[in-house]
Amino acid sequence: MVADLNRADGTRIAVRHRVGTGPTIVFLPGYASDMAGTKAAALDAWAERRGQGFVRFDYGGCGASEGSFTDQTLTDWLNDALLVIDSVSGPLMLVGSSMGGWVMLLTALARPQRAVALVGLAAAPDFTDWGFSEGQKLALLQDGQIIEYSEYGPPMITTRAFWQSGEAHRLLQRNIAIDVPIRLIHGQRDADVPWHHSPHLAGQLRSDDVQVVLVKDGDHRLSRSQDIVLLIATIEALLEPA
Repeated sequence: MVADLNRADGTRIAVRHRVGTGPTIVFLPGYASDMAGTKAAALDAWAERRGQGFVRFDYGGCGASEGSFTDQTLTDWLNDALLVIDSVSGPLMLVGSSMGGWVMLLTALARPQRAVALVGLAAAPDFTDWGFSEGQKLALLQDGQIIEYSEYGPPMITTRAFWQSGEAHRLLQRNIAIDVPIRLIHGQRDADVPWHHSPHLAGQLRSDDVQVVLVKDGDHRLSRSQDIVLLIATIEALLEPA
């Protein structure tokens, strides 16, 4: 069902909420991605078959949501995620892809009583730090934005405001106070978020129930049929009663 929400400034955030058994699965897309992607659509179809609660949405400036992409910051998108989960009752399992894995962690920290498990796919916390060269960071400060060409679609624009917002939300320099079960899936042929970031993230998480699954021939998107099977199996295993 459609359950669009409005930010405090009136910007409409597009949300699709499939009501079902809990915990409700919430999918958090990556940078410049949207809820129509392969993984989100596959999870929605799985949730329909299973009768599982499932929510997917678009950050402001992305997909079917209102707003200009270049006006958004990581803080804006974190607040969009919080707006969405605060509209859903009961326990949640957060599934974050790439930058969505960063938003997943920030959301779990902001609402520690809500999330009962996390699943990261090529999770990319702190990518504004390690994902840009010193030259790119200087260009962001001097010019206000940089443009990078992407194999996944149109050129990627990163603004100074987004980069500064990301730097304010860095997590990896300290212990990350999340205690729920966490699964991190990462392709070892990921050219965008090197796979070694997931074991490093695992070491920073306070939870003892953390597993890293490496897919030797997996790329950044992890959208092949076998990747989707692995994702669903990972979620189903977390849903099984202890």
